[in-house]
Amino acid sequence: MAAHPEESASTGSWRDSVPDASATDLENLLGTGVGAAQEQLERNGGFLPFALVVQNDGEVRLVAVTPADATDGSDAHFDADTMIRDLHELLRQHQDEFRAAAVVCDITLVEEDSDAIHVAAEHQDGSLFAAVLPYAPNAGTHELEFGQLAADTNEPAVWVD
Repeated sequence: MAAHPEESASTGSWRDSVPDASATDLENLLGTGVGAAQEQLERNGGFLPFALVVQNDGEVRLVAVTPADATDGSDAHFDADTMIRDLHELLRQHQDEFRAAAVVCDITLVEEDSDAIHVAAEHQDGSLFAAVLPYAPNAGTHELEFGQLAADTNEPAVWVD
């Protein structure tokens, strides 16, 4: 049974339809993914899509792929959609080695005219959770300001039939 949060990510209401252990794994991936993405944004001004997994022993591990066009020595232009597809394929190939996974990427919220960190997490039991965290540079300080974390919807990408 998949959880589709309709309210704020912080209300916890989506937990009612998710086993506690699964919810803990998904929240762990969400927190770690948002934190790592924020750190990369503040340090480098951006980040490439990456994945996190909760291994069967409970350890969280980072999973990354190289951009297809990185072979020419320039990472100025990369195809994020291809990288995300590659991450999903890699995760599907190794899904017996972990119990939960999340893909973290940088997206544009068109309606809000804002960039955002997007984390889409799923558990081997079918539980799903996704969230977005908008961000924008402060014109005065040139530092990033982060908005409110909000729930989003997602579809299974790793444990699919």
